[in-house]
Amino acid sequence: MARAGYERLPMHSVSEPPQSRSPPRSNRRLSFLRSPWSSSAQHTHSTWCCIRPRACFAALKIILPLLALTLFVGLFLYEPHIEISFYSREWIQSEILPVEPLMGCFNSERVSPLYNVSKYVYGPKNTEVHAGVPMRFDMDCYDFAATIKAPTISYNQGFVPPDERTQYHTYWRVDLAPFGERQELMLKSFFATQNVDNSRLIMWSNGDLSGNKILQSYLTRFQHSFELRIADIEVLARGTALEGSSLLNINDKKAWVDGDLVRLLAVWTYGGVWIDMDSLLTRDLAPLLEHEFVTQWDCYDKPYLALNGALMHFHKRSPYLCEAFHIMATSKPPRADSTDWGALLYLKLWRRLLAAGIPPFKILPFCFSDGRTCRLDNRLPDPFEPDKSSGKWTMGLGLEEGGGLDQTLGKVFSLHLHNQWEKEFPKGGWVERLLLKKYEQKLHTRSEEDGTEL
Repeated sequence: MARAGYERLPMHSVSEPPQSRSPPRSNRRLSFLRSPWSSSAQHTHSTWCCIRPRACFAALKIILPLLALTLFVGLFLYEPHIEISFYSREWIQSEILPVEPLMGCFNSERVSPLYNVSKYVYGPKNTEVHAGVPMRFDMDCYDFAATIKAPTISYNQGFVPPDERTQYHTYWRVDLAPFGERQELMLKSFFATQNVDNSRLIMWSNGDLSGNKILQSYLTRFQHSFELRIADIEVLARGTALEGSSLLNINDKKAWVDGDLVRLLAVWTYGGVWIDMDSLLTRDLAPLLEHEFVTQWDCYDKPYLALNGALMHFHKRSPYLCEAFHIMATSKPPRADSTDWGALLYLKLWRRLLAAGIPPFKILPFCFSDGRTCRLDNRLPDPFEPDKSSGKWTMGLGLEEGGGLDQTLGKVFSLHLHNQWEKEFPKGGWVERLLLKKYEQKLHTRSEEDGTEL
């Protein structure tokens, strides 16, 4: 019984109705254009469509294990090094390749009487901070840091006026986040590792921090070794190529651009060492200070961004910084949230110094201040991750107090945390045991010696 819209189809072939032997003219024309292999190709395609899923599955069962085996053997036999970066060719042509002449800050008539070129640039040094090779392997970089010995002369036991001490600088943007206990750790690391009788830490800011209770306690205890100052950019820039420039008003949401500017102006005006707030010092910086330096960004030497100013040292009125201000004043304005006034600026300056035949500033190896930025097998452990259950760091070195990691931290000078303010250190982790606990012990000892409390 038939239903509406339904027609039973025959189960066997039905012969075509008889047609004329001579096809219509249009059909003849199409048959002329049709490929002689068209019917065969259609048949092959239909057949492949029928068997393709099963064939593909069978092929994958063979190919995937082979690929996995090849990858496993390859990783077992070879050590892969893969890092891909993309740089605009236009940017390279305009910002990297050209080497402009220096402004002339090293000319004798322009060098400040406060700066001794014969001593600071050409004078003999007691320590060597350039290894000559990247030091990516095993413990090479850490062992090289250990060759930088502490000064053999004893510290001056007499009172040193604050302005005559070694000046240290840091910076905190009051509009980005409040200054709290996490930020205080940098202060603890400073006063636990540096010679407080011969140094002064100046904390710069873009607002008033004097009402902060944490900072008040340090101002009370370290009256001659700690100071708060508001950064007046216009005043600090006097006498530089940036004086009166609209570039002095530039800042960004991450405090990168204005932070890079403040560090150069503060060190230019007062001389000394710059330390980023997101650092934990592990050792006295004094043996490094016969050199003027920035640091290596990581152990891989990025081609265009290889230098870092998280830890730097220059003398007061250094012609190196004079030339840096000239580059800043004559180059394109820095991009927001960029290192144009950091890594890029240092590279431009370094290349111009070489072209002019002037010894460039030093570049500290990466591990001196940032041992986290290297290979998986020799970088410092992640400070924000719990310790491994094995109790080991790398190459069998232990995480316990007095163990391999503890000894390594005593060789380097700082641990850079890269603005990870929102993260907490694990309870009982290596940072707490090997650094924070020691800071507290050292500060307590000093408190007993000078009869003060923090």
